[in-house]
Amino acid sequence: MLEALGVEPGVEAVYRALLGRPTTTASDLAEVLHRPASDIEAQLATLVATGLALSSGDEAYIAAPPAVALGALITERRDGLRLAEQALGSLAEEYRAAVAGRSINELIEVVTGIDQVRHRYQQVQAAATTELRMFVTAPFVAVPPGENTAETAAADRGIRIRCLLERAVLDELDAPDEVVDSLQRGLELRVVDELPLKLVLADDDLALVPLAVAPGGEPGAVLLQRSGLLAALDALFESVWRRAYPLELAGSGDAVLLADDLASDAPTELDRQILGLLLAGLTDQVVAAQLGLSLRTVQRRLRHLQDLAGVKSRMQLGWFAARNDWA
Repeated sequence: MLEALGVEPGVEAVYRALLGRPTTTASDLAEVLHRPASDIEAQLATLVATGLALSSGDEAYIAAPPAVALGALITERRDGLRLAEQALGSLAEEYRAAVAGRSINELIEVVTGIDQVRHRYQQVQAAATTELRMFVTAPFVAVPPGENTAETAAADRGIRIRCLLERAVLDELDAPDEVVDSLQRGLELRVVDELPLKLVLADDDLALVPLAVAPGGEPGAVLLQRSGLLAALDALFESVWRRAYPLELAGSGDAVLLADDLASDAPTELDRQILGLLLAGLTDQVVAAQLGLSLRTVQRRLRHLQDLAGVKSRMQLGWFAARNDWA
């Protein structure tokens, strides 16, 4: 728990044992923790050096109060991080100045192999300081839905994340669940019919563009640093973002609808087809197969229709649809 402050687990265990014993010796702690006395003595020396314990001079040790000792360590670590952030800004400016006159070949890195692509994908997301922007297309090659831990970490540290999804992504097996989870975590999502490529943009500094994979071919990607080409990808993202449909959580908080669907007070043509097939006695799975949709998409639209009709069951929805010429 205290590793973030530079306190190793073994040292922390000795400190915790010492807290419950106002004055004790290394040999006493060795018996309590079932560890060699030599190890305990070394860890007590570390505690004394970091201000977490005091030696009373008669081979006994006293734990320093956590609020004082740990508070000092936290302040020291926070000050160190602040200095590191300042150094990052300075180093970034030096780097930009150094690469300003470099050729495009020096600003592009070609990455091959699924492991290398996955590694660079995580690195680019971790490098963002203000915003991540993504084109998300199917199929998923390097990182399947639900396994992008770097995105979760970025959201947790307050990075703004905007993702553009192809409609086909919503039909992937677990994608709808991940979309709901992403919206609940504050990500901004929009959908378009098609996207020209996969893309990850970290601020205005880095871009990763996965390359199309030929059947049996090895996955690859291009990593771009700040350049005119990266600026073009930035402009492309913003252009597509402006004309895409926002995804929003439905009232229940566990379903996703397009903004134009939410604004509609009547079923769409697709909804009518779904209702017609269901009223004909087909199951959800068969309806999905007939219309080329995922089962989740069919069920999601049916929940939306129930909300529009103000009914609680499929049977009630069928009666309402028949009376109101919905099918």
